[in-house]
Amino acid sequence: MYLTRHLTSYGPRWAVDKHCMAETFSLSLLLSIPAHQAESLIEALQIDRSAEGDLLAPVDAEQEIWASGVTYLRSREARMHESETKDIYDKVYSAQRPELFYKASGWRAMGHGQPIRVRADSQWNVPEPELTLVINRFGEIVGYCAGNDVSSRDIEGENPLYLPQAKVYDGSAAIGPGIKLCGAEAMQDLPITLSISRAGQVAFSGETSVNQMKRSLEELTGCLFQELSFPNGALLMTGTCLVPPDDFTLSPGDSVRVGVGELVLENPVES
Repeated sequence: MYLTRHLTSYGPRWAVDKHCMAETFSLSLLLSIPAHQAESLIEALQIDRSAEGDLLAPVDAEQEIWASGVTYLRSREARMHESETKDIYDKVYSAQRPELFYKASGWRAMGHGQPIRVRADSQWNVPEPELTLVINRFGEIVGYCAGNDVSSRDIEGENPLYLPQAKVYDGSAAIGPGIKLCGAEAMQDLPITLSISRAGQVAFSGETSVNQMKRSLEELTGCLFQELSFPNGALLMTGTCLVPPDDFTLSPGDSVRVGVGELVLENPVES
């Protein structure tokens, strides 16, 4: 099953496999029940009418979006290179506890086709393509979408305590285009791609796989839910290893295309 959220003449509405859901359906409702009950709920609230309207970020205002860092070897190497305190990234890569940080509220997330931004006070900004888990209130992984954890590398590199400023600002979190409902076992070998276009030309591209991740999806989810409750569920970006070269920075007018499995999330870049 594939969930999407649309801007209709009646306001935001959810759809499954391109068919509208009842007005009473929400992601919060779906993520408030055990995973084995999800299909029955969707079938009960599905309407025999085709979905309409532009795509919105597949998230309700009530969900929090979190992110993981340094989960791939390439990410560790890139962070060590940019940072003035290099050893902390080496330590967290091999540590028992992963790096987890708050990224955005659901209402702040950008969807497919909506603009992402670069910070005005940063000179080195990059996209980070990431498998993004959709997790219910019980800590069960019930699906995924594509995510873009837009980051200001010079701000983070100047001081690790600046991480929230480097990661959390308007237009820094994009997810979509929808949610593929499935368990974690179906995500183990998903391909992840990144393509950045500038003036009609490809400025950077790369490809990797979820199977290159050091930590398991269940480990990251378990750590996030260990001491935090999410009554409306949560989304978790799982880190990246596709890093543009050090002389590259995003510019207004660029277009960023993130692929995770069969899902493709594309966003224009604005200032």
